[in-house]
Amino acid sequence: MEAEALGEQVRYGLVGTGMMGVEHINNLAITPGAVVTAIADPVSTSLGWAQTALGERADGVAVFDSAAALAASGRCDAVIVASPNHTHRETLVPLFDAGLHILCEKPLATTIADAQWIVERAAQSPSVFWTAMEYRFMPPAAEFIAEVHGGTVGALKMLSIREHRFPFLVKVGNWNRFAANTGGTMVEKCCHFFDLMRLIIRSEPVRVYCSGAMDVNHLDEDYGGRRPDIIDNSYTTVDFANGVRAMLDLSMFAEGAENQEEITAVGDAARLDVFIPEGAIVRSPRVGFGNPKQASRRIVEVDAAALAAGSHHGSTFYEHQRFIAAVRGEGAVEVTAQDGLMAVAIGVAAELSARERRVVTIAELGV
Repeated sequence: MEAEALGEQVRYGLVGTGMMGVEHINNLAITPGAVVTAIADPVSTSLGWAQTALGERADGVAVFDSAAALAASGRCDAVIVASPNHTHRETLVPLFDAGLHILCEKPLATTIADAQWIVERAAQSPSVFWTAMEYRFMPPAAEFIAEVHGGTVGALKMLSIREHRFPFLVKVGNWNRFAANTGGTMVEKCCHFFDLMRLIIRSEPVRVYCSGAMDVNHLDEDYGGRRPDIIDNSYTTVDFANGVRAMLDLSMFAEGAENQEEITAVGDAARLDVFIPEGAIVRSPRVGFGNPKQASRRIVEVDAAALAAGSHHGSTFYEHQRFIAAVRGEGAVEVTAQDGLMAVAIGVAAELSARERRVVTIAELGV
């Protein structure tokens, strides 16, 4: 759809109105020019959550039970896909066919083949396609990335990311308890961090080694004879083509940690850390053995309304400002379908590595 045809207002549809869909609704409410005109979900309970979030705005919102019906309604300029991971390819078919602008939640898909199909369809569409990688847009993380790219650590050599957090939440139908639906924890949860690795390092992954297991969470859960099979802790090392190496330390039974995310970049001139949700960025230049430390610390503030509108440290709000600008032709697509594919590929490699206890190359996956 041509940007000038959109005028000041962009009409949004949502496919998938569970917890993340509601977060998008809350953030669209504070995004200038955004109006929700249609929602779709096959589960009436989820539709009820969306209507509650919409409040008085729900009166003018059409309700559908499928993405196809929403796409055919002609009520939307852009659509957010927040349905379960394994449904993304099927959900996107009618949206692509209708020529709609699309913001698709991470992970892009649960398999490399489906992600490659999405990349191909996105390339054929004149409309915006954006993979929702919220962690890029957390203000402290965004400033950290800008500083690394600006040379504050010198030549980057090492990148480490730690997420110590709470277990997976309960979702509709408990779909997120099974790797067949999520792609596995290393795809579902960790695609965010593999995306950050590529963004910060500015190179492509070559090989992946992951040691991980399901050791604490969901061990006593049973769903009609099916037992959860999702990793709840892991260490993953990724070697990049430019020689930089990165590491992810994940624990999903460490919700008591003061900071949920900690990212560290080490170069030949300094080390840089960011702590979230504390919001602190700490730069520690090299000083030589035995000399006084010269670390400096500052806090990156986040808009209070953005923080209140979701559970991703304000990032969903900032992402929506960029997305709507791209829809209007006023900004570039910052997270492409190809970005989404590569994050899935690293996650698939990590899952395979953890289960087969071996190094996995990206080349062997056909990416």
